[in-house]
Amino acid sequence: MAKNYAMIIDLHKCVGCGACDLACKSENNTPVGIDWASHTTETNGVFPNVSYIHTPTLCNHCEDAPCVRVCPTKAMHYGDNGMVLHDPSICIGCKSCMLADPYGVIHFNKVDAFSNYIGDTTSIVKGGTFSKSELSDKSNAPFPNFNAARGADGYEAICAKGTVEKCTFCDHRVKEGLAPACVVACPADARIFGDMNDAKSELAQTLNAHKTSVLLAEKGTKPKVFYIRNYN
Repeated sequence: MAKNYAMIIDLHKCVGCGACDLACKSENNTPVGIDWASHTTETNGVFPNVSYIHTPTLCNHCEDAPCVRVCPTKAMHYGDNGMVLHDPSICIGCKSCMLADPYGVIHFNKVDAFSNYIGDTTSIVKGGTFSKSELSDKSNAPFPNFNAARGADGYEAICAKGTVEKCTFCDHRVKEGLAPACVVACPADARIFGDMNDAKSELAQTLNAHKTSVLLAEKGTKPKVFYIRNYN
């Protein structure tokens, strides 16, 4: 049976630390202003009766994804493992997917990411600190913490100017039998990733054991990022 990957986020375990956001950015080489993993916060009530809600967000890898339906080049597509993936090599940057996406998790690259590392020769302390250009040269990479593994299987390690990008459930890691970076980084083990079609998987068993919710259920996209329990 084909795999059908999904994710559960246990809001009761989530501590709102943002480690998932940082791990995603480091793993996937996303530039400033583009975050594949993010979160929303909401405060309700009047002191002392106040509630605070922190909701981690990412691409929902929907079973009926609007972004896939509208993409004219099929750059946005379904993978064999149930993920919603993107092929930047055939993306024409029309932004149709962004307009169709009700979750706001698809981003457009207006500029060449990290290009400032190539041309910036200024340093904070002349002769005492490296410039961005020198850091790039010393690390032999576009920028010091560049993750070459993101470029596996022909995928662009850094998405090009004029294309869109979004969370891929760290498909490059999943192919190697690893969990997405956000799952590994969570200090509270609030995230579960696995195959919905494997009844013995922790994910499938947790789905059966808990009442779940999804974001914007009324949109009918059938999201595969499920939330269980409450943040507080």
